[in-house]
Amino acid sequence: MKRPTSRATAFLAAALSAAAVALTLQQPAHAAAGRIRLGSAADVSRASWNGPAFTMNGAGGVVTASMARAVDEIRGGTGSLDVVVLAGSAPTSGSPTPECDTVMALAGVNSCTTWTLTAANDGNNSQVNTDVRNAEFVYFAGGDQCRYAAWKGTALEASVESVVAKGGGSGGGSAGHHISSPLVYDACNGSVTSTEALANPYHRSVSFTTGMFEWADYGAVLNDSHFVDRDRMGRTMSFLARAVKDGLTPDGAAWGVGVEEGGGSLFLDRNGQATQYGEDAYVVLADHQPEQAVERTPLTYTGFKIWRLTPGSTYDFRNRPTCGYYLRSVTNGVPDANLYNGTPLTDCGSQGGARTLAESEPNDTRGTADDATGLASPATVTGSMKSTSDRDYFKVALASGQTAAVTCTVPAAYDADLYWLDSAGSTLERSVNDGAGTGESLTFTRTAAGSGTYYLETEAYSGSGTAAYGCTLTKS
Repeated sequence: MKRPTSRATAFLAAALSAAAVALTLQQPAHAAAGRIRLGSAADVSRASWNGPAFTMNGAGGVVTASMARAVDEIRGGTGSLDVVVLAGSAPTSGSPTPECDTVMALAGVNSCTTWTLTAANDGNNSQVNTDVRNAEFVYFAGGDQCRYAAWKGTALEASVESVVAKGGGSGGGSAGHHISSPLVYDACNGSVTSTEALANPYHRSVSFTTGMFEWADYGAVLNDSHFVDRDRMGRTMSFLARAVKDGLTPDGAAWGVGVEEGGGSLFLDRNGQATQYGEDAYVVLADHQPEQAVERTPLTYTGFKIWRLTPGSTYDFRNRPTCGYYLRSVTNGVPDANLYNGTPLTDCGSQGGARTLAESEPNDTRGTADDATGLASPATVTGSMKSTSDRDYFKVALASGQTAAVTCTVPAAYDADLYWLDSAGSTLERSVNDGAGTGESLTFTRTAAGSGTYYLETEAYSGSGTAAYGCTLTKS
């Protein structure tokens, strides 16, 4: 027989039910994935692309110089492509599409679509994945890398990988930089400072996601952003020591790539060659077991190898150099002084770790020249004549009796001339062959005593474009 319910019990049940309904109504519903497309409504269709190419930015915004290079390399200098921006939240002020606003101003962009995805399952949204697979570059905006890590295992992970596989590219800034490495500091348990991480490598806020994106030539890397401004060298050191200790990376080594904000961007091409833009970046290597990496115990690690990449300098991730680094250590949680500057123990000589230099605008005067003095010979400097009045300057030092021979290949888009200047800007040698796409070359020998500073100048004579010229500089 069913027991009768008392009046008090019935009243309590009704009250609880009403409270539950009220609570449900007060909780915000999950926002639908948002889509805003700029440019053409139709995607580009092409049989093949020339990437992959990647941009790794220290802050959330698109860096125009590195993004323009990525776009140009992927499309091979012809035609146009489509870009998708993935964001974990919408901007709180200003334009709803800040990344696409910058991208759409670049040559060779057909469209840019911003998707705001606020839940892990948005990674399985069919329209999102259609847009991504039809794109040639996917950019992860700044924000919260934990939200991006939640897309691991969804259809979106495979869609991004398909873009890279077809010769497109990917990248991002801040949180988007973090998610672009195979070992991700995901910050899912909160953020951690360098002081906290060095005092305890197993701090509760240190958590990692592994195996999401594994780009060619970029293995065993952990990215970090806002690097110098927020003093993150220490925490990167702690992350790398722990990665080696816990076997999170293969072969007993882990590499950190920290990029500074304020326009810092590491561009990685299809051959594994990285070029730094805007602000400095650092490559940090932990290649042995830490002397002390235990929970609730300060870190001790002797001999992190650090490469400082200034704007215009390069780093070969496919053939990672064993030279050109300085050393810093951590003892009982206290790092050495001067973490962000150091004298390399050796130069790279014939190992090729520093043989190329890409221009870093503005380099239109001798005072803003890119410094090619430290490059091993033969070296290559590259740039482009972006306007009919563009000039690019590279600084070179020669010792007494030393000869510099320069040979430049010029793309068909423009006619560029070549000048060798002294420290005061006077022309000592020049090569001014006529015709777009015509190469230039010159030779100069220093006869004066001591060493001297010279400038290699490339100047637009007619035409312009983003296609790169390349000049081989040989010292003998």
